[in-house]
Amino acid sequence: MTTEASHPTIASGDHKAYMEYALEKARLSPPAPTKFCVGAVLVDADKNEILSTGYSMELPGDRPGDPGNTHAEQCCFIKVAEKHNIPEDRLGEVLPKNTVLYTTMEPCNERLSGNRTCVDRILSLKGAVKVVYVGIKEPETFIGQNMSKKKLEDGGVIVEHVEGMEQQILEQEPEQAGLSQCLCRPLTGIDRD
Repeated sequence: MTTEASHPTIASGDHKAYMEYALEKARLSPPAPTKFCVGAVLVDADKNEILSTGYSMELPGDRPGDPGNTHAEQCCFIKVAEKHNIPEDRLGEVLPKNTVLYTTMEPCNERLSGNRTCVDRILSLKGAVKVVYVGIKEPETFIGQNMSKKKLEDGGVIVEHVEGMEQQILEQEPEQAGLSQCLCRPLTGIDRD
């Protein structure tokens, strides 16, 4: 079971502060030339309570159907499912009805590995996630045009852009985060997975 440290207190509706916290999590992602370093924060919007956080490749591939290429959003969902001792596919049953997700990069709609996409994970929660706040649109580095916003909105999930952090998200300030590479989210590579 995964446990998380205490979270900062963030004012209700302070989308930039929540995105900054997601960026803090993204900086924990192991850098790789073929991966994006994404951070995510899952929040009960009614209680203004952080339910879980995640970052790219945070969790090992020791779960059924998971080869270890965990995405930030996926890690958030896995942690809440483990907390409630249920499989991830039943997570919609326990999430608060006004859950929102902050993610530094728009959720994936295609995974070259064939793994389940983050968009499909969100939509499978049966409306529990009402809004997805994104820091940046996924660059067309690995899969070309990402249609996640359209697919989420078609599924009844609002997608909002949190403006003003694009450069920070792309740069990740690796020297301050103790990383050895310039970008966790490179502008060349093969797979976001």
